[in-house]
Amino acid sequence: MDQPAKFEWFRALHQAPGAFVVANAWDAGSARLLTAAGFAALATTSAGHAYAQGLRDSAGALGRRGVLQNAAEIAAATDLPVSADLEDGFGPAPEDCAETLRLALAAGLAGGSIEDATGDATDPIFPFEHAVERVRAAAEAVQGQPFLLTARAENFLWGRPDLDDTIARLQAFAEAGADVLFAPGLRDLAAIRSVCASVDRPVNVVMGLTGARFTVAELAGAGVKRISLGGSLFRTGFGAVQAAARQILSEGCFDYAAAAMPDAEVSALMSDRRLPDRLA
Repeated sequence: MDQPAKFEWFRALHQAPGAFVVANAWDAGSARLLTAAGFAALATTSAGHAYAQGLRDSAGALGRRGVLQNAAEIAAATDLPVSADLEDGFGPAPEDCAETLRLALAAGLAGGSIEDATGDATDPIFPFEHAVERVRAAAEAVQGQPFLLTARAENFLWGRPDLDDTIARLQAFAEAGADVLFAPGLRDLAAIRSVCASVDRPVNVVMGLTGARFTVAELAGAGVKRISLGGSLFRTGFGAVQAAARQILSEGCFDYAAAAMPDAEVSALMSDRRLPDRLA
């Protein structure tokens, strides 16, 4: 599918009954694996991308160019729509968010998210009105284009478990033009249900992290439309490698290989295209 077709498919998923899961890929290879597994759509993961580069997860460490390059490679590797984790829009100003969205659209993405976290632990959340202006600028940048904007209220990830403020932010983000709403870190189904009942846009939640875990059916029953996985699939892979390394070094055996995907199976998922010479 081309980008408009991917967008239409992505939008249709948000309008269909029930909930669906987007799997978070960290590179082109994982995108091809998750596509073959049968997911209906993909997202990027800033955490997985950062860890694969040997970096901590932060907008300052990754930078806009690197994040968008990674997202473009993922989008090019699959026929599924891809929504990108665009951090804080790579700058505090509304104009920064707008430029990031324009570049994400040009990268072939069907959607992307902007969060209201500042990245500053001493002042972690943008003031209410400024956060809304950032979302409004992002929405205007892709208005009428094949792109779904997700707006994130990050209170619960930054030690501010204020559900009323979170809901007020999400409502304002919707009014400013966001297509999908996301409040990561909600602690229970009651809070999730309150968010979903208080807004008129599809709601995304993230699963696979520490804390409470709910089934797709439970989340759909609470009103959730989209379920993402964050960096949990990447960390699952890292956990398997760590366990294999410990087995080799502590036991001197290689039993871990019995659970590995056969090389022929992995190879069958991959492309024959040649990568450009990045040193040129």
